[in-house]
Amino acid sequence: MTYSRRTLLKTTGLAVASAGLAGCSAPSQQAIDAENSATATTAVAAEWNAMRARLYDTVALATAGRLGTAGRVAEDVYARFEQSTGEWSAHEQLEATNERNYESFEENLEGAATAFSEGRADEGTTLAMEASNNLLAAQRGRTDAAIVDAFGLFTFAARARDVDMLAAAGETEAAAELAHDVYESFEDAPEHEVIEVASGELYETFEAGIEGAAEATEAETIRQQARYAATAMVDASFEVAPETATGAAHLALMQSVGFDAELLAGLGGPGDEFAHAAALTLYRARAADAAWVAAQGQTDFAATLAGDIYAHFEGARAHEALEHADHDAYEGFEAGLEKLAEAAESGDTAATEDALTTVDENLLTGVSALVGGDAATLLEASFFRARLGDARELAAVGDTDRAKTVAEGLFERFEANEANLHEAVEHESEELYHRFEEDHLTGLVEAADAGDADTAATHAEGAMDALFEFETAVGTTAEVSATEAAFFGARGFDAGALTQVGAGARAGAVVESTYGFFEEGAGGYHEALEHTDHDLYESFEGALEGVGAAAESGGDAAGAAKTYNQKTVDSMYAVVSTAAADAGLSEVASDRMRDVYATFEEAAVHGMVEEADHDAYEGFEEALSSFIGALDEGTGVDSAANAYAAATTRAQFAVVGAVDKTPVDHSAHDHGQDDAESSYTGGPNVVEGVPDDADHVVKMTAVSFEPAELTVSVGDTVAFEHAAGEPHTVTAYTDELPDGAAYWASGGFESKEAAEEGWSDLKGAVQSGQSYVHTFETAGTHEYCCIPHEVGGMVGTIVVEA
Repeated sequence: MTYSRRTLLKTTGLAVASAGLAGCSAPSQQAIDAENSATATTAVAAEWNAMRARLYDTVALATAGRLGTAGRVAEDVYARFEQSTGEWSAHEQLEATNERNYESFEENLEGAATAFSEGRADEGTTLAMEASNNLLAAQRGRTDAAIVDAFGLFTFAARARDVDMLAAAGETEAAAELAHDVYESFEDAPEHEVIEVASGELYETFEAGIEGAAEATEAETIRQQARYAATAMVDASFEVAPETATGAAHLALMQSVGFDAELLAGLGGPGDEFAHAAALTLYRARAADAAWVAAQGQTDFAATLAGDIYAHFEGARAHEALEHADHDAYEGFEAGLEKLAEAAESGDTAATEDALTTVDENLLTGVSALVGGDAATLLEASFFRARLGDARELAAVGDTDRAKTVAEGLFERFEANEANLHEAVEHESEELYHRFEEDHLTGLVEAADAGDADTAATHAEGAMDALFEFETAVGTTAEVSATEAAFFGARGFDAGALTQVGAGARAGAVVESTYGFFEEGAGGYHEALEHTDHDLYESFEGALEGVGAAAESGGDAAGAAKTYNQKTVDSMYAVVSTAAADAGLSEVASDRMRDVYATFEEAAVHGMVEEADHDAYEGFEEALSSFIGALDEGTGVDSAANAYAAATTRAQFAVVGAVDKTPVDHSAHDHGQDDAESSYTGGPNVVEGVPDDADHVVKMTAVSFEPAELTVSVGDTVAFEHAAGEPHTVTAYTDELPDGAAYWASGGFESKEAAEEGWSDLKGAVQSGQSYVHTFETAGTHEYCCIPHEVGGMVGTIVVEA
């Protein structure tokens, strides 16, 4: 038997058994309440399954060495769990199930996030699996054994999809390794016996698929085999549990695939989180500037610098990101900034240093929360370079004592292995490690201690160069570019501060050397920015020149530095977003969700959701379509993924008959169109059946035209027959018609835009038993689509030959 998409979605007709007694006219209220509680519990258990799938995502990412991303996924699961509210939320129900198990889950999940973020892969994996087991224990305690069995099969389906995800991301060896691990764990898992008893054929299909993925060396082969394995598991689940419970679990799997797609879209580049963290790194450098300027006696200016950071942060993209990633760090940072401004203005040196420590510690925590692992280490190198720049400028203005203090502070941080920088540099190159620490950082301390400003400056520059060499050795071009953006922004503020303390000539030299470094390439930053956004690239250079001009003329260099700062921050986000787009993984991710759309259209659960609650059904399809659009456009992916997850949760509750207990807001999805389908109308050339004189027939299935491409002759008539699924349209692309061809579409519209407006008014539909008929009179290629299912890939081509 070959397992196609249709096979994946079949069911065996199992239904929840009714428990009425002969002669009873109606169940008691107590029985009704108990039944409603049981159905809602099933939906919650399905939500726990989605969370288990995400915990397995962290294991997959750790297998590929993506520990920072694994940490962020664990943190996101934890944050979502903590923020979920309502009696029937995953949080409240887990707590109500077993207090000790609930507390253990939170501890394990939080520990996994920390371990992954700090680079401890084995520990993170162990704790993530313990958290998954906590959820499994809750499922066993709250649902029937058959439902637990089905949910377990779906978990293995999710793990097989993780293999597919890694292979799609180019992590071929890791994908094969993960497939091997899944195979090994399956051999000892209860699901092994469950699927073998349910269907020996499906059991063999799963084993063959996952084993084939483990043994394959080509990414596409791994993906294909992994999908076969996942298909077998989903198919088998319908053999072992009631339809409604399995439908809820199927939706939970679709939810987890949505999160996988979000992950996949970001794996092609460092992602917005890296840009957020780079922006926080720049704030670290700016706060340090406020402290050293205050030490130079410029207390009012120092307070202004601290206030400027606060003002910029309030409107920055990193603001919400930090608040979400670590709320305590967010509040600690803002409180520290207020104290820094107050202490600097009062001239209290000790209080200023204390406030700076508070700011820096919270920002460092924020960086770790956002990216963690190697990414945090790379940004730490950028921060060290910025502080070494401060030491170099302090020496230039004759303050070698403070230059020494800065250098000693960096030495202590390096020895303490802050953000793993010491170990990472040493691991990368013993020679580089010795050159940085022993030759230059130690040399800087000694020269500053001796009051030798020139030698101190030379060592500061040598240490900066060594760390730059480290950055380019371990980071991708996009990562180095965003990292360098933080360093460049810091140098712009150094120039502004130097001008304020009367060292305008030195400020001009800083800008000149920074500009020269950029023109030399700056680790690929120059080319990456120019490639990403030429206008931003030119305005970036212009803003940097503006800082130099202001410094040399004695103008407002600090104000010019603020303008330049925004350009550097904008560049952080620009280079990371282009890196992801260049990798092509957003397209792979959107294709993944189109497959989900196609799956849903043909799935048993499709009819179950629509029958149970039309608003939940429409909300799910709308959210899925919007998510695919966001992936296609590369913008708003996070918010679209969140909306899709919420819509899926509501559908899970709807399918088990407990939509009123859904723990998410769904007011935006109330459409009031329960009888909408019956109101669809066709229009010109939409007829009953298929005309006998049609030369060709294209069948419209749930989400495809079959054949997708058809060659006909001028004058031939084509009937587009509704063969399956919901109402369709046949709508030509206005700009994809041959010259001279009249526009054609079901509904008789004059453009695709008009057809889309018509569809919103329920016009132009081809429904069951109908077909749209069109005679092609113009040679060339005619591209067309189905409006409601275009996002699911329902497009076609008619080639007309003369």
